Amino acid sequence: MHLLPTRDHASYGPSSSYPCYDARVQPPVISWYDANASRLAVAYEAVSPTNTRDWFADLLPRPPAVVIDVGAGTGRDAGAYAAAGYEVIAVEPSSGMRAQAERLHQSPRIRWLSDSLPGLVTTTRSGVTADVVSLSAVWQHVPPADRPRAFRKLVALLRSGGLLVMTLRHGPDDGRGGYPVSIAEVEALARSHGMQVVRAVPSPDLQGRPEISWTAVVLRLPDDGTGALPLLRHLILMDAKSATYKLGLLRALCRAADGSAGLAQEDGDDHIRVPLGLVALNWLRLYLPLAKADLPQAPGNRRGAQGLGFVGPGWQALEAGALSFLDLRVGAVLGETAARALHEALREAAEHIIRMPANYLTFPGGGRILEAARAPVVRPSGSLVVDGAFLSAFGSMRVPRHLWTAMQRFAVWVEPALISEWIRLMQGYAATQGRPINVGAMAAAMTWSDPVRDVALPRARALSLMEDGTAVHCVWSGKRLAPDTLDVDHCLPWSAWPCGDLWNLMPAYRRVNQHIKRERMPSAEALQQAGPAIIDWWSAAYLRPEDRVLPVKFASEARASLPGLNGADVVSGPEVQVAMALQRTRLRQDQGVPEWVWRPQVGNAR
Repeated sequence: MHLLPTRDHASYGPSSSYPCYDARVQPPVISWYDANASRLAVAYEAVSPTNTRDWFADLLPRPPAVVIDVGAGTGRDAGAYAAAGYEVIAVEPSSGMRAQAERLHQSPRIRWLSDSLPGLVTTTRSGVTADVVSLSAVWQHVPPADRPRAFRKLVALLRSGGLLVMTLRHGPDDGRGGYPVSIAEVEALARSHGMQVVRAVPSPDLQGRPEISWTAVVLRLPDDGTGALPLLRHLILMDAKSATYKLGLLRALCRAADGSAGLAQEDGDDHIRVPLGLVALNWLRLYLPLAKADLPQAPGNRRGAQGLGFVGPGWQALEAGALSFLDLRVGAVLGETAARALHEALREAAEHIIRMPANYLTFPGGGRILEAARAPVVRPSGSLVVDGAFLSAFGSMRVPRHLWTAMQRFAVWVEPALISEWIRLMQGYAATQGRPINVGAMAAAMTWSDPVRDVALPRARALSLMEDGTAVHCVWSGKRLAPDTLDVDHCLPWSAWPCGDLWNLMPAYRRVNQHIKRERMPSAEALQQAGPAIIDWWSAAYLRPEDRVLPVKFASEARASLPGLNGADVVSGPEVQVAMALQRTRLRQDQGVPEWVWRPQVGNAR
C-alpha cells in the first residue's frame, strides 16, 4: 500500500508540487519554492508517479475523466494522469515550479493555471468541474482560519460523485510554515459540506522519523453538495406564484449561466454579480415569443402582453419590429434607432425584475435570494455594441455562487423543469380564462431560439482573403482551401452548445467537416495541433488592426461566452485559445460530448 508522497522530504517520496497557497497571505512559501524549483524538480521527478495513486486506484474514475491537481508543482502527478488519458487542470502559483512543470511535462491534456488557495479565483471562473480534485501534502500549509473557505472552494470544483483526495501530514513543522492537521477536522468540514468520507488510510513516515506520520483521505460529493439543487426544486415546484415572473427570472439566469458566464464577476467567495442588462436581455427573448403567441403569463393577461408589468414604449417598439429578434444577443451591433428601442426595453424589464420576481424569490426560511443594484441609466446616442459594458450600465444582480454553479453544471436538467412548470402555469391561467390553448404553439414559444447557424460572415471573410491572394487553410488538416471546398466548422459543436460566436467558427475542408469531424468535440490533442492555424485564422479574418468593427465584436462575444477572459477592449488570440480549451473540457465533462481525434491517415481528406 502506497501513500501520496510528501512535498517536503525526498526520501519519503516527494510529490511533484508544493502547497498551492495564496501569496498574499504567506509570500515566503511561494518565494522559497521559486528559489528552489530546479533542485526540487530533480528530487520530485525521481519518484515514480504511479506510487501516488496505487492506494486508491480502485476508486479512480476511468479516463478521460477530469483531474484538478491543486498545487501541481513540477507536474509529475499531472503528467502521470495525462499519460494515463486523464484531462488535467494543473494549478500552480509558483512561476519557478510551473516553468519546470511545463518543460518536463508537455502534454496537450494538461492546462496550466496560476492560482492559489484559499481563493482559487481563476480555477473557479474557468467553470470546469472535476471528477477528482487532488490535494497532496498541502493542507498543513493552510492556516486553520482559512481552511473552511479553502475547503468550500475545493468542493465547488467537484461534479456530483467526484472525489476529493487529500494527504495529511502529522508532526512538527520543518521550517517552511506548517500547522497541525487532523482527520477529525477534515471529517467535520466534510459533514458541513455534504461530503462523504470514503476512505482514511494511516501510515508511518516512510523516512522512518518517529515524530512524523500521514493520513490519506478520500471524500466523495453526493448530488452537488451545496444545497442548490434542492433550493431550485423548491423554487420551481413548491414556491407560490401569482404569475410566471419567478420562473422567467430563473430561466433568464439559467441562460446567462449556460451561455454568457464570461460576463459574471466575482463578489467574494459566496456570490457572483451578473449584469442586470444581461438578465433583462434574456427576459425579453423569453417573453417576446410568448406574447406573440397570446399565451397567458398571469391570470389577467388575456391577449399579447396586455397587463404585463414590464410593458412600455421600449417593449412596444420591439414588438413593432425596431430590431430583429436575432439582435437580442451579446455582440450585436445596432444602429441609433434600434439601440434606443433596446435600451428602453431593457430599462423597463430591469425595473420590473427588481420590483417583482427578484423581490419575492426567497429562501424557504425567509430572506431574499437575489439582490439587485440599479445604476444611473444614460440613454445611448448613436450606434452601439451589445457588450458587457453596455449591459452592466443598467446595474447588477448578486447571485449566490452555489445557485449559479448549479445552473452552469445542470442547465440541461434545470431548464426542462422550469419549462414544464411554466407550461403548467399557462395551462392553468388559460383554463381559468375559459379559453383553449394550443399545446404545439406553447411548446414552440417556450423553445429558446438561438441564432441560426449563420456562418455567412466567416465564409465571406475567407472568400475575401482568397480573392486577395491570401491562402486559407483547413485548421484541422492544413489543406489549402478553395471556394468549392470551403466549409465553416463550429469548433465546439453546435449540437452540444449552440454558439455562433466568431471565435468558434473555423475554415475547414468540406469532407473533414461533414464526414470526418461532424458533430464531435475536438480532442485536446486535435485542438493543440490546430492551435497555430486557429490563431492565424483569427488574426487574418477578425483581428486586423485597421478593422474598427470585427475586433470589437470578436472580443465582446469571447468575453461573454468564455469565462476567465479579462475586461480589456481587445483580447489576444492565445488568451481566447486557453479559454476555449477550458470550455471544451467543461462541455465534455458536463455533457459527455463524443470526442474526435484527427488522424490524417484515416480517410484521405482529398
